[in-house]
Amino acid sequence: MRGEGAAFSSSLLVPMELVPKRTTAMAQDIEINQPQLDLQSGESLRNHTIRARLYGRAGAPLIIMLGGISATRFVAGGSDNTPGWWSALVGENGPVDLNKVQVLGLDFAPNDQGKAQTIPLSTHDQARRLVAILDHLGIQKAAAIIGASYGGMVALAFAKAWPKRVRALCIISASHRPFPLGVAWRGIQRRIVRMAIKAGRPDEGLALARELAMTTYRSAEEFTERFDAAPTGGDPTRFDVCDYLLACGQKFTKTMTPERFLALCESIDMHRIDPTGIHTPALLIASRSDQLAPPEEMQILCDELAGPSKLVTLDSPFGHDAFLKETRALGVHLCRFISEIPHDD
Repeated sequence: MRGEGAAFSSSLLVPMELVPKRTTAMAQDIEINQPQLDLQSGESLRNHTIRARLYGRAGAPLIIMLGGISATRFVAGGSDNTPGWWSALVGENGPVDLNKVQVLGLDFAPNDQGKAQTIPLSTHDQARRLVAILDHLGIQKAAAIIGASYGGMVALAFAKAWPKRVRALCIISASHRPFPLGVAWRGIQRRIVRMAIKAGRPDEGLALARELAMTTYRSAEEFTERFDAAPTGGDPTRFDVCDYLLACGQKFTKTMTPERFLALCESIDMHRIDPTGIHTPALLIASRSDQLAPPEEMQILCDELAGPSKLVTLDSPFGHDAFLKETRALGVHLCRFISEIPHDD
């Protein structure tokens, strides 16, 4: 159902009282061992473990927060007090205020870092794992799912299959289907990784695929402002932008295996959800410069959703990564979104 679209500048600031403190709220790790997880494809994951982390005070409304394929359950920090991947938004007195809500983070499957299974996994399968966590916690309905990138796809799959278990959605930089240009880029990345595996150099292939991916997550505008096309370090063949990408690739291999990357990358491209079957109220947030989930594509999703929906567009040069970089602007919208979550009748 079409809502009014609006563009918001990334210069919007979160008031100082909404800047989260390092969370000291209660947090617990959740682990569910399943002998078998039946998948949408008809195949199964055997001896499967679902890992999640719950922040906040028991009994508070639950907000599920999901990110991209490299995101983890540590949304607001780990047990060693290191920052989480969305700590800029989640914490005591933050836009997602742990004094008022609980936050649940999830590790996406496959989660075996040593030897990931490469059988097909859908966004529906990931959503089904969320249901298992809710059942384990005895929570019948989440207040909201805030999903960015792949996490937004999972949120849509959840709302489509289990509409009575979530009150509201916030979908950031994601849509009901993969954008064709993104499918093309990810296809190249997978071929790089598979070729490297065959050559016995899997981590090198994964790093190179990540380098390519980084050029799709950001925008030409940001790269032009950030990097110089001139050679650097006295070497006519060395460039600062290439050094940056090399560092990104090497960092990625520390937390991702080639097999797990292939499975999650394929899951993105298999994602298809009929938005006309989703009645859950939804706020959609796009980034002006996003090459993977362009505002025009998210407007189509907004128009086709069956429930109340609204699209806002961040005026950001950070492309698909705006959900990680534009936390001040996002904080304003998330704070408002949470305050407007509908209550059950």
